[in-house]
Amino acid sequence: MTASEKQDRPLGGTWSRRGVLAGLLGAPVLMLAACTDDKKGSTPNAAGSGPAGGSASPSPSPSPKVSVAKITVTPADGTTDAPFTKPVTVTVTDGILGSVTLTDAKGKQIPGQLGPYGTSWTSTQPLSSGTSYTLAAAATDKDKLEADANAKFATASPANTFVGYFTPEDGSTVGVGMPVSINFNKPITDRAAVQQAITVTAEPGVEIVGHWFSSTRLDFRPETYWAKGTKVTIQLRLKDVQGAKGVFGTQSKDVGFTIGRSQTSVADLKADTLTVTTDGQVSATYPVIGGGPDHRTWGGKLVISEQYKETRMNSGTVGLGSEYDIPDVPHAQRLTTSGTFIHGNYWSPDSQFGNDNTSHGCISLKDVKGAGDPSTNAAKFYASSMIGDVVEVINSGDKRVDPANGLNGWNMTWAEWKAGSAI
Repeated sequence: MTASEKQDRPLGGTWSRRGVLAGLLGAPVLMLAACTDDKKGSTPNAAGSGPAGGSASPSPSPSPKVSVAKITVTPADGTTDAPFTKPVTVTVTDGILGSVTLTDAKGKQIPGQLGPYGTSWTSTQPLSSGTSYTLAAAATDKDKLEADANAKFATASPANTFVGYFTPEDGSTVGVGMPVSINFNKPITDRAAVQQAITVTAEPGVEIVGHWFSSTRLDFRPETYWAKGTKVTIQLRLKDVQGAKGVFGTQSKDVGFTIGRSQTSVADLKADTLTVTTDGQVSATYPVIGGGPDHRTWGGKLVISEQYKETRMNSGTVGLGSEYDIPDVPHAQRLTTSGTFIHGNYWSPDSQFGNDNTSHGCISLKDVKGAGDPSTNAAKFYASSMIGDVVEVINSGDKRVDPANGLNGWNMTWAEWKAGSAI
């Protein structure tokens, strides 16, 4: 070892050129690592920024402003039995409503109206029972910040309901005397509300008025018989109409019928003849038997309401005990609810037709048992007739039929008929 090598040797340790070189090369590596750490983690403080020897703290983000407007919807979101008789309401506090949209399950929009200060909204069209609805509302507060509300709810179905059974049948062709007759399955106390929910129109147009015969029956007719070919439409809008306390309608439908040829008949029970007029021309005259002295036939205009090729007639059903029971009366057409028919007769002798009145109130034409001969007077009249035709009975010796006994409202004057309207 040379003298110079001895001088370079550190005290208390071993010396090595390799060690010196390693020490010299190690310094830049440490410096590089320090720069790398600064870039990844922290940045040296700029002059005058932050505390000495530390890093700057990030400034907190300002909280977003929230509208103070509060929207309330009635019925509330999630309601499953909302009353359909009450409107939907939307109110806002600390703000003004900007928009409200209410739609049913089919997407139909329900109209409504804003209150005078824009703080409320009320639906203006009745809701339907058993129906789902969706509502969206928006409002702004004094700072023009917007709030919104969404609600889904469903209305309840009524516990008690009523329906109207209408005559004639939808799509039928009927005679010129056919009224629209609606029979309700429950008594109606709010007749005006129910009548307003039923519209009857005709083409060609004519005035049509409703008449209440009772709390369960409402008929409609024009002043005079329908013109042949008239098309009549009935619009029933009874759904959710309150006919009596707590009793609501269920129907919303359109039905209609057509008036066929014009045919009316006159049964003169003094002459014992039935004269048929079709489209203004006498088309047939038949000898008949009318009601006897103890059972006169009702007078007036009687409308054919039912037709049976054969039917049973039993005196017990009309309060006459056991006077008769005929199981196969041919070509029978009903004229009153109480049991008056114009029908075929195979049991009376030929000499009585056109000469004697011996029936229990019905009008009969000559016929055969079994209703199988189309050439008999009864068969021919039956074939030429339809429901809604009018048979006017004159000289019967009895009073005019009760207009409510069958479809016989034509036995009232127009003034009497209109007096029975609720609107």
